Amino acid sequence: MGAFNWLTGSRAAPPGVAREPAAALRKRLLGLNRDTAPWTVRDGGPEGVDLVAEWRIVDAEWYEIFARAGTRRVFKMLIRFDEAAGVVRSSDQAWSVEWRAGTPELSLAGSAFRGQQWEMSFERVYAFREDGSWGEVYSYKFNTGEIKGPLKAAVAEAGWGWKGVAFGKL
Repeated sequence: MGAFNWLTGSRAAPPGVAREPAAALRKRLLGLNRDTAPWTVRDGGPEGVDLVAEWRIVDAEWYEIFARAGTRRVFKMLIRFDEAAGVVRSSDQAWSVEWRAGTPELSLAGSAFRGQQWEMSFERVYAFREDGSWGEVYSYKFNTGEIKGPLKAAVAEAGWGWKGVAFGKL
């Protein structure tokens, strides 16, 4: 790995951990999916990569939660397996979101983003409820680490390294 690993989030494969085949790693990463998570890992065929991890912003069960929270960003990780090097390569993408009548409408911002991104934002809203009581109406947290952390941990458990790609070929 290189001198700027801390910038790209790259880490070498853990020493002493036998590397699993790419098919087993793929199964392990897809196994991270759970109904209670606001993100998902899916096949990346349409994007020309091995896997994609992204917020469930357009999932019918989740878009209302994201809309109520006023989420204005969509985050997606493109993932490719480099079997020869034993490294998972990832690149992040982000877009802005506009909500119309409670449904998400993706729109490109004035600039597009590709590379490595770390972002954390949160919001809590207190107001009078329908029953007249005062209290928290909703709370919202956006943290790219919620997606990246479990993926990086699973990759390390499989004996692979992680390489964040900001420039160049994924």
